[in-house]
Amino acid sequence: MTNSWTDIGNTDLVLIMGGNAAEAHPCGFKWVTEAMQKRKAKLIVVDPRFTRSAAVADMYAPLRVGTDIAFLAGVINYLFSNDKIHLDYVKFNTDATFLLKPGFKYDNGFFSGYNEATRAYDRSTWGYQLGDDGFVKVDETLQDPLCVFQQMKAHYSRYTPDLVSQITGTPKDQFLKVCEAIGSTSTPNRVMTILYALGWTQHSVGSQNIRTMAMIQLLLGNIGRAGGGVNALRGHANVQGITDLNAYSEVLSGYMLAPLDNDTNRTEYLARRTGKPLRPNQMTFTQNFPKWHTSLMKAYYGNAATKDNDFAYDWIPKRDGAYDIMALFERMHTGRMHGFISMGFNPLAAMPNKKKMSAAFAKLKYLVIIDPLETETSEFWKNYGPLNDVDPKAIQTEVIRLPSSCFAEETGSFTSSGRVIHWKEAAVPPPGEARTDGHIISGIFTTLRAMYAKDGGTLPEPIAALSWAYTNPANPAPTEVLRDINGRALADLYPPAPPAAPAKRGQARGGGRGAGRPGRRCCAPASSCPASRCCATMAARAAATGSTAACGARPATTRRVVTRPTRAAWASTPATATPGRRTGACSTTAPTPTRTASRGIRRAP
Repeated sequence: MTNSWTDIGNTDLVLIMGGNAAEAHPCGFKWVTEAMQKRKAKLIVVDPRFTRSAAVADMYAPLRVGTDIAFLAGVINYLFSNDKIHLDYVKFNTDATFLLKPGFKYDNGFFSGYNEATRAYDRSTWGYQLGDDGFVKVDETLQDPLCVFQQMKAHYSRYTPDLVSQITGTPKDQFLKVCEAIGSTSTPNRVMTILYALGWTQHSVGSQNIRTMAMIQLLLGNIGRAGGGVNALRGHANVQGITDLNAYSEVLSGYMLAPLDNDTNRTEYLARRTGKPLRPNQMTFTQNFPKWHTSLMKAYYGNAATKDNDFAYDWIPKRDGAYDIMALFERMHTGRMHGFISMGFNPLAAMPNKKKMSAAFAKLKYLVIIDPLETETSEFWKNYGPLNDVDPKAIQTEVIRLPSSCFAEETGSFTSSGRVIHWKEAAVPPPGEARTDGHIISGIFTTLRAMYAKDGGTLPEPIAALSWAYTNPANPAPTEVLRDINGRALADLYPPAPPAAPAKRGQARGGGRGAGRPGRRCCAPASSCPASRCCATMAARAAATGSTAACGARPATTRRVVTRPTRAAWASTPATATPGRRTGACSTTAPTPTRTASRGIRRAP
């Protein structure tokens, strides 16, 4: 969610597509009804089904399954054709003024650079024009045919109301009513929010669904405003936390793009992923990518990641192809994968083509299931008649089930719909032999590391050097893991010393504290002190008082005293007591204990 559930109450128009918030998110939907009651906001639902959300909507528009992009493209064409663009916002916050390369084209469904033989694009004609200063060229008037604004306007002009109605099945008059309502939020005093869910994401073009809606909200100026945004509806405790913090095939922890096979060294890897400002006086979020990566490598490998070994970059696997879930199961089906660990995942029930999935599992040597329940995947080898008609004798896969805990049985964090991290305590311990996910994974890791240490193996260094400095390595406390994620200081850093005070007229500039100032001890040796007047003064005072203090090394009997009163001394000191004097460098007596503490209490001079 770009905004929060509560912020939906600040909107003037709610558009629900690809979701059914009233039924799937009844607690969050409260803020939709509140906006409708208190702000007279309108609710529009566009969905193939007449859902419970549609039942309470001010406007419902049906469409065919999978035609969301055509519907949204028609909305974009309507906004351009009817001047429903928040121009000031668009110029300031988007790339609408940027000029594209002259060779960029779109023709009959293909962009420039398409190679039919390889079915791939040469992207050399894609991108922005750069000036001599290295920044992108712009057209503030938005009239140049090569500016993004005009290119976008021309691209979406094909999606006329008639064509949209033909593709989506939405009646033309209903489509135009939806467009009119959406266009009304292009002014600074009105705002719209969009709510979507799995009805958009679970498509082969799920990302394009969401990006098209994001473009609409940018054209209207509804991103970054109260009551606006593009909001994905997830449950109150969902998988977002795993996505945010975990490492998977395409990214390292924290959404840092993982290195590819052609990233032969860290310098090239960082250069490809470190963003550069496109315009003067601009910053880029990813310009700090090198710092993020260094911090992550230190978190992964601790002291073993140093500047000398490029912060252990060579130990990170380099992706040589697709490793998404579909690619993994294809490898499994073709016999190129021997083992699979399924944690909190039931692929046999969740993935398409159940027959092919079952055949793929049958080709594994082992299958590990980490789940609190007995899932279809853990029993893929059992014959359930027409529901799962397999021959258990022909399946040689060893299935290992490790019972894990439910959310209420472990202490830790979860991420809410609004991407807010919450901390919770375990309500009850896991039953029987069940363990928490962290306990299970830690046990597997520590056992593997012990095996590598004993028997060796191919490239054991990354396993041996992995930082795992927990009190109980086999079952780290969630609070320790949280501190690890939150980061820590690797060394004590101090502010630079203040510049030396300028010497007074006629006085030599000293090199240390007190040098050049009569009455203060010079920290330089007497033989090399440049502040001769200071040294002479100190020597004269020492002779007059019979003290042995002089310029140079501090006498053993003299010390600088800064007292911290004990609790007893604090209690025995009356509030009206005269504060003791903070001693100088050559004082030989301690001051009277006084109330010397921090804020709100008088400090001794």
